[in-house]
Amino acid sequence: MKGYLVLANGRVFQGKLLNDCQTAGGEVVFTTAMIAYQDVITDPSYYGQIVVMTYPLVGNVGLNEHSFASQRAMVEGLVLREATAFPSHWEMDTDLITFLNDSQVTVLTEVDTRALTKVIRSQGNMGGIITADLSHKDDLVDRAREALKRLDGDLVQHVSRHNIGYFGSGCKRVVMLDLGTKKGVVTSFNLRDCEVIAVPAVTSAADILLLRPDGVFISDGPGNPLALPYVVETTRALIGRIPIFGVGLGHQLIALALGAQVARLPYGHRGSNHPVKNLRNNRIYITTQNHGYTIEENSIAGTDILVTMRSLNDETIEGIRHSIYPVFSVQFDPEGYPGYSDTGIFFDQFIESI
Repeated sequence: MKGYLVLANGRVFQGKLLNDCQTAGGEVVFTTAMIAYQDVITDPSYYGQIVVMTYPLVGNVGLNEHSFASQRAMVEGLVLREATAFPSHWEMDTDLITFLNDSQVTVLTEVDTRALTKVIRSQGNMGGIITADLSHKDDLVDRAREALKRLDGDLVQHVSRHNIGYFGSGCKRVVMLDLGTKKGVVTSFNLRDCEVIAVPAVTSAADILLLRPDGVFISDGPGNPLALPYVVETTRALIGRIPIFGVGLGHQLIALALGAQVARLPYGHRGSNHPVKNLRNNRIYITTQNHGYTIEENSIAGTDILVTMRSLNDETIEGIRHSIYPVFSVQFDPEGYPGYSDTGIFFDQFIESI
């Protein structure tokens, strides 16, 4: 069946609807990852978004539950150049289309994803609607604009846990403020002899301290950090009382708690091949990223923030630390692949600080 992606600027991309789900609305973003498509589909940081895969062939090794970033699909829609019809891998549990059908994720294939990506690169992320019916285009454009506005709200409430979870055991106890974390974070701490206590995003600083943690980890997650004042308040109350490490959305919230500001990037950083420079040792890391906001450069003056890392693509801030207290954060995913063997050291640094 023919399908269409209608953008908020009125541009229409034609393709083929690959499953039974015929409509989807959300922010249209692209990822440059060439592998790990199932990590993208199940990453809570993509909640509510229509994701364009720039790599032309997707699904050739199927999916297996061991590699999921979370327990379920998180994307609102998926736009592809081509989906593999005959996947094959010895660990495959299911194929891409079956999983997306079961998860009710709308898939549009046979799209000129190169042209679509160039539109996003030149005009920025925008709302979009996937549909099978173009008869009311003006209404669809309005809906696409509204879809982007909805994503400025608190998205963390849709992906954070609702109760406390206990994972593993070890000589150190880490309380994880779960804003929509990936499974790899818990595994990374457990492999380093740490017990992880995961708590909901709404947990207060007082309740976190009652769990007697050795350190607090603020996770990645979706959406606008400015929509999470309650997490900023919690973070601010913990600074100076306990070591803190944040990644992704957690990195931005730590910056807000320290008095800096954040701003939306034109089209974000999404993919597994983003080069980042460590300003302390001049080492370059190839990182996995998924974020649409960054710390405003001019806002850190007069704060206790020290910049530790920068993107080599656009010079945006990728790492910070507090000038006095054991508080630091990075914008990328230390547990993501590729790059784990390099950037996993930030988990080690956090554990050393506690």
